[in-house]
Amino acid sequence: MAGAETQAVRKIELPRSTRRYRFSLTPLADTMFQLLVFFMLSANMVPYSLLTIRTGALAGGGTGAQTAASGTGSATPELADPSATAVWSVNADSIVANGQRFGLDRIPTLAEALRQQGTGEVLLVSQKGATVQMLVSILEILAENQITAVRVADGAAL
Repeated sequence: MAGAETQAVRKIELPRSTRRYRFSLTPLADTMFQLLVFFMLSANMVPYSLLTIRTGALAGGGTGAQTAASGTGSATPELADPSATAVWSVNADSIVANGQRFGLDRIPTLAEALRQQGTGEVLLVSQKGATVQMLVSILEILAENQITAVRVADGAAL
């Protein structure tokens, strides 16, 4: 028996498991959420991009960059006839045209009157409280009445 006690006791070892690397889905979910937010925000901007916004041509027929680069023409642009340009001041709840205040519901009537008078240009001066949606609505109404030469200015800068 003494020989049996001196014999080394063998431990039974469990098989070693190989270390497995797991793929974490958290970064993938974060990326998908960021893409979702991006596409939702860009989808809201699409209606504004459908409006064609172009730079106005100067009275000489060219743009300011072309006139200055060609060397012909004066350094200052020729101004259009002021009587052919209507100036509308866009406020939070109304517009002011020719010193008279009109409600936003009267814009189609004003645009029709401009078309009948032959006024080809409109300068929209946005005052404090005017929203982008309000300006877009006015641009759409003017476009429906074939008035496409519209300029938008910030009233705070004037």
